[in-house]
Amino acid sequence: MTALRYVYAVCRPFRSALQVQLTGVAGAPPKQLTHHGLIAVVSTVPEADFAEEPLRAHLEDMDWLTATARAHQQVIDALTVVTTPLPLRLATVFRDDSGVRTMMEAREEDFRRILDRLEGRVEWGVKVYSETEPTQGVQPTPPAEPASTSGRDYLRRRRTQTRAREDVWQKAAEFSGRLHEKLSLFAEDARLHAPQSATLSGASGQNVLNAAYLVPRADSEEFVELVDREKDDAPGIRVELTGPWAAYSFTDEFAEEGEERQ
Repeated sequence: MTALRYVYAVCRPFRSALQVQLTGVAGAPPKQLTHHGLIAVVSTVPEADFAEEPLRAHLEDMDWLTATARAHQQVIDALTVVTTPLPLRLATVFRDDSGVRTMMEAREEDFRRILDRLEGRVEWGVKVYSETEPTQGVQPTPPAEPASTSGRDYLRRRRTQTRAREDVWQKAAEFSGRLHEKLSLFAEDARLHAPQSATLSGASGQNVLNAAYLVPRADSEEFVELVDREKDDAPGIRVELTGPWAAYSFTDEFAEEGEERQ
C-alpha cells in the first residue's frame, strides 16, 4: 500500500525530543524532514484514505474528521512544548518527501518570516458568554392565568424576558469590549473571530467575544492572571480561557496562499 506524506508543521531545528510514544494521523509516529535549515514534521498516511478522492469523502464524515483533527492537534501540542511551530492546515498531504521539500523550497521565505515573528510566542484564546438562561434563585414562570387574562399576561412576560436577555447581552458586550481592549494592550497581537454558534459548539449562553491573543511565552502567567482578575468582576458573564496553543490565528497571511495540497 502506497504511503503519502502528511505534514503537520514547519519549524526551526529543536533539541528536545518529542515523546517516544507520540503518534500522529493514522497512527504513525511523526518524524523530522530537514530542508535548508528548516524542519517539516511529517508522518506517513495511507493513499487509500488520503488521496484526493477518498480524502474528499472522508472530510464529509464527522467521526473520521474529528479523530483526524485530534491526532493532528496532538502532534502540534507536542511540538508547542519544545519549539515554536508554524502549523499547517488539516490534511496537508504530499506524494513523497520530494514533494514536501518542493513545498518548503517554494515557501521558504514565508516560513522564515513568520517563524521569526512567532518565535517564543504562544496563542491564548478568550471567549465571553452572556448567561441568558434562568439562573438559580429565579422564580419559575407562574401558571397561566384564566383565559380572559392569560394572553395579555403571556405577552407581558415575554416582553419582560426579552428585555432581561437584552440587558444581559448589553452588559456582556460592554464587558467584552473593555476586556478585549485590556488584553490587546498586553498582548503583542490580537485577532477577533466570529462568535461561535451554540448549536455547533454545544456551549451554554450566547458567545459575545471570541478572540485570540499572541503572547510571549515568558509573559503567559501574567496574561492568565490578568484574565482571572477581570472575570472575577463579571457576574452573570462567563469567561473561558484556553491555551497555550500554537499560534494558529497569526499565520493567516501564510495560510491564504501557501498550504497547497499536491
